Amino acid sequence: MGQTHSDGDHGHSGHSHAGHSHGASDKTRVLIAALLTSVFMVAEAVGGVLTGSLALLADAGHMLTDSVALVLAWYAFHLAGRAATARLTYGFDRVKTLIAYTNGLTVFAIALWIVYEAWQRMAEPALVLGGPMLVVALLGLLVNIAAFFVLHGGDRENLNMRGAVLHVLGDLLGSVAALVAAVVILTTGWTLIDPILSVLVAVLLFRSAWGLMKEAGHLLLEGVPVSLDRDSIARDIEDHVAGVREVHHMHVWSMDGARNMATLHACLEEGTDAPGTIRIIKERLASNHGIDHATVEPEFGKCADASTAHQH
Repeated sequence: MGQTHSDGDHGHSGHSHAGHSHGASDKTRVLIAALLTSVFMVAEAVGGVLTGSLALLADAGHMLTDSVALVLAWYAFHLAGRAATARLTYGFDRVKTLIAYTNGLTVFAIALWIVYEAWQRMAEPALVLGGPMLVVALLGLLVNIAAFFVLHGGDRENLNMRGAVLHVLGDLLGSVAALVAAVVILTTGWTLIDPILSVLVAVLLFRSAWGLMKEAGHLLLEGVPVSLDRDSIARDIEDHVAGVREVHHMHVWSMDGARNMATLHACLEEGTDAPGTIRIIKERLASNHGIDHATVEPEFGKCADASTAHQH
């Protein structure tokens, strides 16, 4: 029981200062981006209706979803700052991963809507007012560039921040598409460029959303982070920590893409100092592999879970 308590303290202290300073900054950045997006979303929606532009309406619809998503991302950072409880022993870090996955799903849904609307427009071309569309698209581009740079300075390892950046990047691409479509319509009168460029934006959004959902889903399934190799880490401990005969039953996962954790059984040679060896294993996991929270179960002779197959 004492070992379990010390493991928890180790993980918490290793995570606190750097994580909290990054979290506070990221939280502020997301809030600023949410305000910028929300304010201009209304203007772009009105502009899309008045000009008849699908590209503007698509971007406004995306910005509406983004406004909600960015507020949720801000709330996720707010929750993550809360201390762990007796019921939620890891705290609220996993909320950020859930929000990131949800963000990916919403981007997917918006992209599908854009494709559907574009198909309708191609079948029945609509009148588009290029001049007002150009003005609204240009303003939207400036707002989205500002929001993108606000978020881009945040923690790039954090999935929640990456989800927020993805949303704003989608808005930025939508504004560029609307701007190009407006110029083409003004110079040539070819209104089909509006739905065509909207579909192009949708394809880019599909690709980005899939990547985000795939990584967030991997974390939610407690998968080994892509930057780590569980078997190599086990061999590294066996080869470089004196007294360790074998490492098995090892699990490596991450709460939010930044905070890595591990549990493992360390089979020790007879006479080995167990507490000292555990400390060395934890120090090596932190310094060489970026795992700042580890629970190590020392064993002499037979494994306590010998009835189950060893997982190397």
